[in-house]
Amino acid sequence: MNRYLLGALCVVFGAVAAAADLKFVDVWKSPEISRLNFAGKKVAALVIIDDQAVEMSGEEALAQQLTARNVNGIAAYRFVPREELRSAEKAHAWFDRTGVQGVVALRPVSQQTETTYSPVVWSSGYYQSFWGYYPYGWTNVYVARASGQSTTVVVETLVYDLTRDRLVWAATSATKDAKNLQEFVKDLVDATVDEMKKMKLVG
Repeated sequence: MNRYLLGALCVVFGAVAAAADLKFVDVWKSPEISRLNFAGKKVAALVIIDDQAVEMSGEEALAQQLTARNVNGIAAYRFVPREELRSAEKAHAWFDRTGVQGVVALRPVSQQTETTYSPVVWSSGYYQSFWGYYPYGWTNVYVARASGQSTTVVVETLVYDLTRDRLVWAATSATKDAKNLQEFVKDLVDATVDEMKKMKLVG
């Protein structure tokens, strides 16, 4: 991994040295869904960001973590052509063709400022349907700039059930001082699963 890419990964994801560096700012669970089970099913790992190298690395790391939890994780870039990725209509066809039943989407939303979301953001508007959120997410991508300063990056994590095209869980997390993408994704997935267990959304 070259120095430029490592710097980009660090600033974008603010990966953690320890789980204590990651904290959830806001967490939301759909009142419509009491239980979620993606065991053995195809779940797409989607990282919404302009930098293709970061997108691919992030999706591979996320897919790996999903697969480690008895889910068939698959990086979105592996089945959606780059030139069709930003179009909800075109991407929809690829998701259907691949047989994806769930999506875990990560999107960096701010750097240095901790953005807080009211639960009303996720319970209405663009977010409720994955295909309604899709074009919105791609037109509101945070573009990172490498920096030697200590940074706090806020990342939005969304879990969709594509069999119903519904958002089932959402959160924003704040992470300080970038270290390593793999560690960041692992800590984020671990923390996400713990939160979903607390809410009795997963076993």
